[in-house]
Amino acid sequence: MIAPMSTIRLYDVSARYTEPERINLLGKQRAVGSGGLTGALAREPYRKLVLDRVNLEIRHGETMGILGPSGCGKTTLLRVIAGLMPIDSGLITYDDQDMAHVPTGERGIGIVFQNYALYPMMNSRENVGFFFRIHRRDEEIPERIREVSRVMGIGFAELLDKRPAWLSGGQRQRVALARRIARDPRLFLFDEPLSNLDAKLRVKTRAELKRLITRYKVTGVYVTHDQTEALALCDRLAIMNEGRIEQVGTAHYLMEHPLTTMVASFLGTPPMNLFQGELTEQGWRCGDFSISIQGRQFAPREHVTLGVRSEHIYLDPDGPLRGSVALVEPLLSERAQLVYVDTARFQVVARLPQGISVRIDDTVALNVDPGHVHLFDSVSGRRLT
Repeated sequence: MIAPMSTIRLYDVSARYTEPERINLLGKQRAVGSGGLTGALAREPYRKLVLDRVNLEIRHGETMGILGPSGCGKTTLLRVIAGLMPIDSGLITYDDQDMAHVPTGERGIGIVFQNYALYPMMNSRENVGFFFRIHRRDEEIPERIREVSRVMGIGFAELLDKRPAWLSGGQRQRVALARRIARDPRLFLFDEPLSNLDAKLRVKTRAELKRLITRYKVTGVYVTHDQTEALALCDRLAIMNEGRIEQVGTAHYLMEHPLTTMVASFLGTPPMNLFQGELTEQGWRCGDFSISIQGRQFAPREHVTLGVRSEHIYLDPDGPLRGSVALVEPLLSERAQLVYVDTARFQVVARLPQGISVRIDDTVALNVDPGHVHLFDSVSGRRLT
């Protein structure tokens, strides 16, 4: 039912958007005796750079997750791929075809938004068939409805005669997804589609999305702020920061080989512990906290950040990281606990087994597994290889 799709590529794509006009004061000298400002009021558009020379390849049949902090350009990236926003420079191709002059409606895209975008006065059957009705293809609607109901699984047919106001958030999202599937999209674009759902519905709807993605292997771009969602649904992740792609890879690779402190501190729950220090001939050091770097040799240098994930920090009576427990966060499903410790210089997060008894205000000593540390330049944030 869904058409095949190959690779999406972005080459050095930059884009700006124009914010509402701002007022500038020209000639800010004070008028004598009036206490006021002279000069004319001028309005000028402010064009903000939101994508800065983005290069990205989305392979045939994969779902690429776009993650990053708020305002980093995730949704803008989705919009330029869809053709909903112009680019200032660069090139976007679908199957090696330049999309510069191809309208959004002719790109074969199915976009699923977080606000469902359903027509409130139509029932689900009419919402799903609306595209075919406005294109005078009414004869296709019954077969499309039957096929999409089969694809969407048990219970979907019961939603067809109901309007959006009579549906739960999860049911509305199912209808919105079905409407896109009915159009045989070549490319799926998801803009935080589950963010309006509560936790239980999010898990259920995520499972349905995963089933559909796995079944059809349609090329997809999935924008989300939820790392759990991205890990469950996406084949690879692109981490964005300030309009640029910081790093692309599988979740496992990004966790084990972050290229920058931004990726290290953004990806993972909790984020990687980062400690500021220096490299010496013996290893890394900050005051009386030192680590011997196994199997690697570096010239002594200042301003080096040591990174280590919480699972590679452990209790050690002789450990150099001694402090007071500030918070204990149980991870019941993992039979573990996150222990936050305030030391003289750092706050440290350790993932400890559930069976270890640790309470707030306890004094503990921690150590680091030297075989699982990461080194970054503190100034540039780049990884030291």
